[in-house]
Amino acid sequence: MEPVTHFLTGACLGRSGFNRKTAYATLAMTLAAEAPDLDILWGFRGPVAGLEHHRGWTHSFVGAPVVALATVGFVWCVHRMTTRSSRNGSPGTPGKQRKGPAIPPRWGWLFFGAWIAAMSHILLDYTVNYGVRPFFPFSEKWYAWSIVFIVDPWLLLALTLALVAPAILGLADREIGARKKPFRGRAWAIAALVFMVMWWGLRNAEREHALALVRTGNYTREPLLRVSAEPHILDPFRWRVVMETPDYFQTAEVETMGDVVETDRYADVIYKTPVTPAVAAAEQSYLGRVYLDWGKWAVVQDEGTVQAPGAEPPQPGWHAVEFQDLRFGYTPAGSGERSSLSGWVVVAPGRAIEGMYMGGEEQK
Repeated sequence: MEPVTHFLTGACLGRSGFNRKTAYATLAMTLAAEAPDLDILWGFRGPVAGLEHHRGWTHSFVGAPVVALATVGFVWCVHRMTTRSSRNGSPGTPGKQRKGPAIPPRWGWLFFGAWIAAMSHILLDYTVNYGVRPFFPFSEKWYAWSIVFIVDPWLLLALTLALVAPAILGLADREIGARKKPFRGRAWAIAALVFMVMWWGLRNAEREHALALVRTGNYTREPLLRVSAEPHILDPFRWRVVMETPDYFQTAEVETMGDVVETDRYADVIYKTPVTPAVAAAEQSYLGRVYLDWGKWAVVQDEGTVQAPGAEPPQPGWHAVEFQDLRFGYTPAGSGERSSLSGWVVVAPGRAIEGMYMGGEEQK
C-alpha cells in the first residue's frame, strides 16, 4: 500500500498497548511499518531494476527481523542523543541533563514491536493486487490477495481518526481542567485495527461474490480458463473482472450489491496476438524476464513502428513491443494513455535489443 497507511498502521500498533511496555514504542513501530519500502532506492539503477528488487527481501519473513533490528538501532541512536548531557556556556559549566522518556526503554520489547510492525507491512502489501514475495529469497513467487486498492480512503480515515481524536479530546480535558491521562488513545487505536480486519473481511467476501457471479454466468464466447477480480478504490461492492479464454481476454464491471455483471462479448475483448520474432526477443530481454515474472496478467504486443514513450523516433525495421498487466487496466494502442506500470522494449532487426523503458524512463 502507499506509505501513509503503513505509517499510520505502525502508529496505531504502537498506541494499542506497546507504548505502555516501553519508551519509543510508537516511534519504533511507526518507522518499522514503513522501513521495508526503502528498497525503492533500487529505482536509482533504473525502472526495471526497481521493479525487479521492489518487495524483495525487505518484504519477506526473513527480512522482517533485519528491518526490526535496524529500526531499533536507529531508535537507540535517538535515545543516546536525547538523553546525554549537553553543556551550555564555557567549558567547566555544569552540564544540563535533558529530560528522558516517561518510562525506560526496554529493548527486547522494542525489537518485538518493530518486528510486528515490519510484518504488518508485508500483510498490508499482500492485500493489494501488486503482490508481495514473503518467502524471498527461497521462493520468488508473488502472492496477492487483491481485496483493497493501493490507496484505501476508508482505512486512511479510520487510522487517522484513531490518532487525532485522542489529541482533540485531550485538548478539551485541559480546557476544563481535567487531570491528564497517560497513554491516551489505546481504545481508539485498537478500534481502528479491528475496523481494518473487518474491512478486509467484507472486501474478501465481496470479491469472492464477484468471482462466483462471473464463473457461474455465461459471459464469454469461449471456455473460461481463469478469472481475477480487482478492487475499486472506494466501493467494496464494485469490482473490475478480467477473464481469460483460449484466444482472448475479456473485462467486465461487477456490482455485487445487485448481482450485476456488465460486459460485452465483443467490445470488452483483448485478443491474444501472435508471438512475432520481436515479441520473442523482447520476452527474453531484461525487462521481459522481470515483467513476466511479476505480471500475472501480462499482455505482450508487437506494436510495430509505434514510438515507445521516452524513446527516440523508431528506425526502419525496428519494433516497439509493449508489456501491460491487465490487473491495472488496459490501454489500447493509439489511445494516448499509458499505465505507469507498462513497459516497452525496442527491438532492432536481427532481434537486437535497442532500448527498454518503463513509465517513460529508460533502463540503462
